Amino acid sequence: MTKEEQNRNQAVSEVFKALGHPSRVFIVETLKEAEQCVCELSEMIGVDMSTVSRHLSILKKAGIVSGRKEGTTIYYSLACN
Repeated sequence: MTKEEQNRNQAVSEVFKALGHPSRVFIVETLKEAEQCVCELSEMIGVDMSTVSRHLSILKKAGIVSGRKEGTTIYYSLACN
């Protein structure tokens, strides 16, 4: 296996790990429809905002979501279609 293949496989593995929790899958499915802020996602999932923020951090690190700041609020959306 080449170094390039190893790097690609590692990146794909990180995406799968990031999607390994039902709440994160729900977040991705929700963000397919429209961008959302942490407070909106927290209400939909039924968990506190700090938990949603941790989930979003994992998804952002894996390159799945991105954030757009508007005032003090960050709106999250999918990083790719």
